Amino acid sequence: MAADTLKSTTGAGGGAAAVRRLLLDNGALTALIVLVIAMSALSGDFLTTDNLLNVGVQAAVTAILAFGVTFVIVSAGIDLSVGSVAALSATVLAWSATSHGVPVVLAVVLAVATGIAAGLVNGFLIAYGKLPPFIATLAMLSVARGLSLVISEGSPIAFPDSVSHLGDTLGGWLPVPVLVMVVMGLIAAFVLGRTYIGRSMYAIGGNEEAARLSGLRVKKQKLAIYALSGVFAAAAGVVLAARLSSAQPQAADGYELDAIAAVVIGGASLAGGTGKASGTLIGALILAVLRNGLNLLSVSAFWQQVVIGVVIALAVLLDTVRRKAGATPAAAGTGGGKGRQAATYGLAAVVTVAVVGATSFLHGGTSSTARPKVGLALSTLNNPFFVQIQSGAKAEAKKLGVDLTVTDAQNDASQQANQLQNFTSSGYDAIVVNPVDSDAAGPAVRAADKAEIPVVAVDRGVNKATTDTLVASDNVSGGELAARTVAEKLGGTGRIVILQGQAGTSAARERAEGFAKGLKAYPGIQVLAQQPADFDRTKGLDVMSNLLQAHPDVQGVIAANDEMALGAIKALGSKAGKSVQVVGFDGTPDGLTAVGNGTLYASVAQQPSELGRIAVDNALKALRGEKVADLVKVPVKVVTKENVAGFGG
Repeated sequence: MAADTLKSTTGAGGGAAAVRRLLLDNGALTALIVLVIAMSALSGDFLTTDNLLNVGVQAAVTAILAFGVTFVIVSAGIDLSVGSVAALSATVLAWSATSHGVPVVLAVVLAVATGIAAGLVNGFLIAYGKLPPFIATLAMLSVARGLSLVISEGSPIAFPDSVSHLGDTLGGWLPVPVLVMVVMGLIAAFVLGRTYIGRSMYAIGGNEEAARLSGLRVKKQKLAIYALSGVFAAAAGVVLAARLSSAQPQAADGYELDAIAAVVIGGASLAGGTGKASGTLIGALILAVLRNGLNLLSVSAFWQQVVIGVVIALAVLLDTVRRKAGATPAAAGTGGGKGRQAATYGLAAVVTVAVVGATSFLHGGTSSTARPKVGLALSTLNNPFFVQIQSGAKAEAKKLGVDLTVTDAQNDASQQANQLQNFTSSGYDAIVVNPVDSDAAGPAVRAADKAEIPVVAVDRGVNKATTDTLVASDNVSGGELAARTVAEKLGGTGRIVILQGQAGTSAARERAEGFAKGLKAYPGIQVLAQQPADFDRTKGLDVMSNLLQAHPDVQGVIAANDEMALGAIKALGSKAGKSVQVVGFDGTPDGLTAVGNGTLYASVAQQPSELGRIAVDNALKALRGEKVADLVKVPVKVVTKENVAGFGG
């Protein structure tokens, strides 16, 4: 009876149970399919060939990093340093090849060796120094990023042309980064499933003590595991720099978190013992599809972060449900289920194509609207200056009947390149870009040029690409004005400190250049210290507090933006505006309020709202084929307490 009852129950719900088991066994794949179908239904631009290739390109760097992190997580470790190691490896390649004439092949070897060295240091600290992986790799994150800034002196380094081809396409359509991602994925799968070191990873992650007692040389294996992670980080850094045509010292900042998220979404456990390369690839594609789709749907940059966080949590929760339901663990190295796994992927592909094909009819009859679509790619929205550019652009777009989509690159040149590619592949009528870095924006803008999309640069120019116009105020001239303002207030003699912007950004370099030029005319002004505070108010407060300990006799401060100036005022307390004169830059609302209060002596105002307004106006003119000037200058103005009431911003 028991046997008969069991048989009948299984037969009755066999189909539903099989589907449920299939979905639970492949949680990440299910999530990817649902996302692809949803994006296809919501956006008619998602399924274009160009956009799907964009998704692959945008997933490439994260996936390559994540393959290396998979080795570490499978062995129950963690590697927080991969983003910084990627930046350092790319910087070493560009620095050695361009500044020291090292042959490109040898420079690539040096870049890979840099990744291996960083991984070996991590492995040594963990295996022999007994440091927790979190602490050891966190230390390497800081060391590698610092070395990247030291070697590059805070400025991007142009990448050799022979290596920059890694960011190009084969046959004019197949992106090389996607090919590199596939090759690195196959290598990762081979290492995990077919090698002694791969089997050792699973053994160590499953039970390190049991692995040691079984004869595994656990310490040496950990050295090899972290060295492999370093190799993959170096490869990711080279691919990223090739895409941007330059090695950026701040590149891949925060990418380690995306890499870890991709591995976990793909089915690996942070406790170790499970994980596979195919799952990691799926995890990276989920993140790329999310970001791409949300951009296409014009979702606010702030809400995008919320949505991505929620989806990551849901994907991991699905994996937890799968494990509790007794689904097959996502481990590699066992051959029994490989045929079934291939069949599952094949079935998933068929289902996805069928459903996506059906949803494509939703968009088959749509045509472009009469309202022109303009994309505005801002370097960051975490700064009042750029928020004002956005406000001016939105007001002008509303006035002119333009559909304006705004993206926030969060000061990440790679993320901005992705956003520009999305604008291009989605057929936007015009693009306005405020580059994170002038060199890094070049390749994406060239792609827009090729698609005959007008491009307007705002605040910063784009190098090695054609833009219809540049709408900007002169950062160098503004820097000279700031220096002259504080020097004249001090009577031509005095002791000052300079708070610099974020290392590696063009605005920081240009304003610092202006400060230096302006101070040359005042030999009586002594610069006691120059320190970066990353355009951030909190860091401005901290850096100024530290400088006051060493230089309590300071009489003036020049800050490369108002946010840092406001932080410095907080640190100075009652001295601000009395014994210490502070000059900022940008003319933000908070900065102008401080000028009116007398705590900030002056701000070199760029009129950011005007920048945004004029940029959108010129983009529409270029779209209509009207003549626009190559350079539209928006004058800077020194705003003090005497004229702040009449300044419009």
